[in-house]
Amino acid sequence: MMAQCRDLLESVIALSEDAGRRILEIYNTDFQVAKKDDTSPLTEADMAAHRAIIAGLAILTPEIPVLSEESASIPYAQRSAWRTYWLVDPLDGTREFIKRNGEFTVNIALIKDHQPILGVIYTPVSGLCYYACRGAGSFKKTPDGTTQHIHVSPARRNPLMVAGSRSHQGDSLKAFLANSGNHEIINMGSSLKSCLVAEGKVDIYPRLGPTSEWDTAAAQCIVEEAGGRLTDTRMQPLRYNTKESLLNPYFFAFGDTSMDWSKFLE
Repeated sequence: MMAQCRDLLESVIALSEDAGRRILEIYNTDFQVAKKDDTSPLTEADMAAHRAIIAGLAILTPEIPVLSEESASIPYAQRSAWRTYWLVDPLDGTREFIKRNGEFTVNIALIKDHQPILGVIYTPVSGLCYYACRGAGSFKKTPDGTTQHIHVSPARRNPLMVAGSRSHQGDSLKAFLANSGNHEIINMGSSLKSCLVAEGKVDIYPRLGPTSEWDTAAAQCIVEEAGGRLTDTRMQPLRYNTKESLLNPYFFAFGDTSMDWSKFLE
């Protein structure tokens, strides 16, 4: 499977770029915003990207099922039998898309035995792409095609460099930051916060609020292959498709794996 994983990477990157182009076509118009059942926003761009990725994966790997944020109603009774499947967020950061700040991504992950073994995060506005495959390292590709190996910062800095959410900051995060001591925070949208960890620009991204499994899977592969970890607040790696709910526990993405980051929680 790992050899197949590496063979798939190029095609999945191309698929994410195609979805990104479809998103930008709508981004540059006077698009409409609807509300999902959970009141989170949904745009035409989410659905255009979803359809492009689903169609592309069906051609690439017809034997592997797909779970997308926009098809999340697949019952656990059905998906619990999946050993391998694609987990997709066609537009991560819809709120950032609506604000037109460019900080949204296309996230595609391949899950095997509850763990991400391939991850691609593409940023349509900047053209940056982060990607990783289990055992092969993490990489960042610029729009001109230049590719560089990326690594986490292995030792925490002083001040501690923290990635924070533009749209979601609560009392738990404020307490965590207060307990962690001298720090600087970089606010960013979508899974780009985890990418900042993977490329060593920040030490930690503490997410002490709700997210779903498609928000973290690609990022987890990229952070882990860059030498870091993405864990719950008990310092255990996130696992996928293990329960009815697709909500994640609160989590940390971090570079310094010698630290028990949970000690900064209230």
